[in-house]
Amino acid sequence: MMESKIPVGIIGATGAVGQRFISLLANHPWFEITDLLASERSAGRRYGDVVKWILDDPLPAQVADLAVRRADDGEADARVLFSALPAAEARTLEPLFASKGHFIFSNASAWRMEEDVPLVITEVNPNHLDMISHQQARRGWDGFIVCNANCTTTHLVGALHPLHLAFGVEKVFVATLQAASGAGYPGIPSMDLIDNVVPHSYGEEQKVETEPRKIMGAYKDGRFQFADILITAHCHRVPVLDGHTEAVSVALRQSATREDIIDAFQSYRQLPQELNLPSAPDPAVVVLEGMHRPQPRLDRMAGKGMATVVGRIRPCNLLDWRFSLLGHNTIRGAAGGSILNAELMAYWGKLAT
Repeated sequence: MMESKIPVGIIGATGAVGQRFISLLANHPWFEITDLLASERSAGRRYGDVVKWILDDPLPAQVADLAVRRADDGEADARVLFSALPAAEARTLEPLFASKGHFIFSNASAWRMEEDVPLVITEVNPNHLDMISHQQARRGWDGFIVCNANCTTTHLVGALHPLHLAFGVEKVFVATLQAASGAGYPGIPSMDLIDNVVPHSYGEEQKVETEPRKIMGAYKDGRFQFADILITAHCHRVPVLDGHTEAVSVALRQSATREDIIDAFQSYRQLPQELNLPSAPDPAVVVLEGMHRPQPRLDRMAGKGMATVVGRIRPCNLLDWRFSLLGHNTIRGAAGGSILNAELMAYWGKLAT
């Protein structure tokens, strides 16, 4: 649908999530990488010479030859920028770029809960992107910031939203087993994680308990209204490379059979699937039978890493139903989520440069 590719850049290009952005964008049908931004110590050097590439996919040759630009001056040729910055740096740099007219699709947590920043999972709340005009007016920006959700939140909401549409979700109990790659690179020292499970910081649990309520809530007249859902989370880091597993129990507002639950998952097709956006998984939710699935090694690449995988659906003694879910944390849970948000805005013609 694009007459020519849209130039894009990656801020924080040398880190783990920055590398995932590069991997997913290198051969994208709509976007072309033109800008790689990183710390001052990498600036002016060839990207292939400064990056420690950690992905299984080879470093794309055309990207390896690009010169790295410094990120701290808020300057880039591309107007569309994907941010893989740590939260502390994103707090300062993302509004700097937005104030200079750049369109920021952020994976960082720094701005997710701001009252005028859309926190978007494209299947769930694309209408929240209407907040952009209010954000620009309030802050005097020509650009904007749009955030994707925490990696754990993304796949939790991916499973909850079909149930919420069909039956209404009232309460959620979730215990997470989160992959090592979620901590970035080099992340948690191996001696801390091998033969071990590390309870996560409260900050992670707070994200999982609050972000879904903003995402699944309403948007009206320039304000977000949080969904009336009670969530409690217990988050843990485990010795798995990629793929977050979550054990979920839900209380529903309407009664449902197991067959009803499965049908809600399998019939779930939303705007990205209807528009056939390049990164949209179809199906968005993959249902597996058998009491031993999903598993990270077997199932994390479902939908090229963009789908949420659900299994072990059974009655819950405490709430109504329980199930296990799995999702790739650095693909859909990070870079892929931002790219899908940008694809939707590109489809709508909102990324004119």
